[in-house]
Amino acid sequence: MKSAGSKGAGSRSEILFLAHRLPFPPDRGDKIRSHHILKALAQIAPVHVGCLAETDSDVAHEGELGGVTRSWCMPRRSKPLVLAGMEALLRKEPVSLSAFRSGELAEWVERILQERDIAAIYVFSGQMGQYVPKDWQGRLIVDLVDVDSAKFDAYGAAKGGFRGWIDRREGHLLRSVEQSLTERADCTLLVSEAEASLLRGRITGSHDIRALGNGIDCAFFDPAAVSSRPALSGKGPHYVFTGQMDYAPNVDAVTRMAQRIMPEVLRRLPDAQFHIVGRAPSRDVMALDGLYGTRVIGAVPDTRPWLAGADAVVAPLTIARGVQNKVLEAMAMARPTIVSPDAATGIDARSPDELIIAHDDSDFVRHLLRLAGHPGEAVATGRRAREFVLNQMSWPAMLVDLPAMIGMPPQGQRDAA
Repeated sequence: MKSAGSKGAGSRSEILFLAHRLPFPPDRGDKIRSHHILKALAQIAPVHVGCLAETDSDVAHEGELGGVTRSWCMPRRSKPLVLAGMEALLRKEPVSLSAFRSGELAEWVERILQERDIAAIYVFSGQMGQYVPKDWQGRLIVDLVDVDSAKFDAYGAAKGGFRGWIDRREGHLLRSVEQSLTERADCTLLVSEAEASLLRGRITGSHDIRALGNGIDCAFFDPAAVSSRPALSGKGPHYVFTGQMDYAPNVDAVTRMAQRIMPEVLRRLPDAQFHIVGRAPSRDVMALDGLYGTRVIGAVPDTRPWLAGADAVVAPLTIARGVQNKVLEAMAMARPTIVSPDAATGIDARSPDELIIAHDDSDFVRHLLRLAGHPGEAVATGRRAREFVLNQMSWPAMLVDLPAMIGMPPQGQRDAA
């Protein structure tokens, strides 16, 4: 924890940013969004950050907060999931609230609000709303990102037994949390207009609910910036999926690709390979290694070489909430990208010119075979994909309205006043 010091003369209005995970490094979907929003907030006013560490890597990257924040608190989230579940049952609350509850962080938030000139609180992810005092009178922005209650409803509907009951319970209780947070917030943000519309239909009352889309760092995700490619054996074509590989929707997506799409592709393209690139592959993912040309690569220091080396990037997600960063990254890397309709949510690219939307397994197979037979068309599709994200989905473009939402002009304008 780094101390904020005491409130003193000449202090300016400041921002408290509460996130469920450390916003560094920006190497997974939620961290990418929180990272760029935090950097943008720091250009508006001094920021204090409260978040939770989950891994040794988080602890190793804690110092990076010093480059953008006035102070921070990052206790380790060490509560076992079983204990969190028991607490949630006793408290009649969602497991995700119990899992992300920290007495140390709650005490720090209380002290920061007493000692500093906090004018606005930005809550990133619904489970962090529990740290906002009931009597908070300043501006409150709640970034739900996705409608988590709907996601757990979908999980519960797809599963039976005790696991299905747990997910249905979580969905029901999270819906109440979303209702409460939306009622308290000056503005509630979702990652796409589709998610915003979904939330409006699931809560009561008239509230300020808006879409704040994800952007992409086009300078980082640039094929010209990649000097090496992974050693891909066989002539291919090579298909790539990137993501956190213990996340259920990603596990379902690569299982679909390996078991249902690749067998049909191999009938026409016997050397085709499917590469699963991402940290923490689950047991179900590891079981796919060697099946129908599938290779489980696991964690890599940089996904860009794998994207650059792909003949096509695929995202056959059957459950997807919000804008998929993995899709934007592939498009920025000028790769032809084939996605399910759910994975295309919030990306207003033209299909099939800029982003290829496949509506079922046979559609995926058809597009993969078509690209393999027309390499010039594949290159042109990738080029148009990058042009789209450059022109319409950069982070500065996505966050242009953030100062108005917070209720503060950018820092430079404040200094000039």
